[in-house]
Amino acid sequence: MKVVDIADEIYRDLGSPTDLSIAAISFWLRSHIGDLNNHIHTSYGINETTYEIEQEIDGSQVIITSSESSILKKMYIVHYYDIKIRYNVGAAATDTVIEVSDGGSSVRKINKNEVIKSLTSLKRQEYEELQKLISGYKISKSAPRQVAGDDTTEGKFGSGGGTYDRSQGLN
Repeated sequence: MKVVDIADEIYRDLGSPTDLSIAAISFWLRSHIGDLNNHIHTSYGINETTYEIEQEIDGSQVIITSSESSILKKMYIVHYYDIKIRYNVGAAATDTVIEVSDGGSSVRKINKNEVIKSLTSLKRQEYEELQKLISGYKISKSAPRQVAGDDTTEGKFGSGGGTYDRSQGLN
């Protein structure tokens, strides 16, 4: 899957915001492939000719799957909300007037503190979903490192005063 395709999906998932472009998202994705690799223990890179996200496995190039790209998308969404929170924190510091009334008319501004609380809640929810995606990915890709025991010989198990042998029963 190409970087620009993932960026386009993110852009559409966020509702096509006017303060964001697909090029900016693509740059962020290219810059944070290493973070994805650190989270899910892979070695993805960007092919400089096709701009596909891929990794080498057993001598062949394998492109990123939907599981890995969903983690990368969620990483960007967490980053997006973090930017929004920082912007609103800066705006809240300079905007102290919430409501002005004069001669029967009034103007009310949006309470930036409430916006920050809402954005923080959204970021927290997205981050928790990211952690669940990463955990689920790791579990699905895990394999046992060692299988202990010998299943080729029959065992004898103690039971009170006697032992149990599968071929003879309780002795």
